[in-house]
Amino acid sequence: MTYVTREEIPDVETYLRLRREAGLSPKSPEAATLGLRNSLFSVVVHCEGIPVGMGRVVGDGGCFFEVVDIAVVPAHQKKGLGDLIMRTIMGYLRVHAPVTALVNLLAGHGTTQFYQRYGFELAALPDHAGMFQRMV
Repeated sequence: MTYVTREEIPDVETYLRLRREAGLSPKSPEAATLGLRNSLFSVVVHCEGIPVGMGRVVGDGGCFFEVVDIAVVPAHQKKGLGDLIMRTIMGYLRVHAPVTALVNLLAGHGTTQFYQRYGFELAALPDHAGMFQRMV
């Protein structure tokens, strides 16, 4: 199989499919439309013309960046695509994130070691706590 990485924003249908097939939480088409439009950076991995993986960076482009939507469909997992996506994203961040920028992500259970390979650290610090709220 030949994989091609493209720095592109997926269309809404592809985005929702990749999230669903990779086991990520569902998003509404309306939320996806707004969110994709506001991406700072996005990468999609194609196999024989079909998108099989993706990752995005969102944020304000100066102070804060968040790595989101790292997704690879199960049939293409364990083939280095997650690494390819993260290396592409980290290349973008090295060029575009200022020295004092904070880059964060929420790692699913069992994936923290994967992201630590790219310099991410667990956020459970004595003077900081990572928090989130999901709108329902």
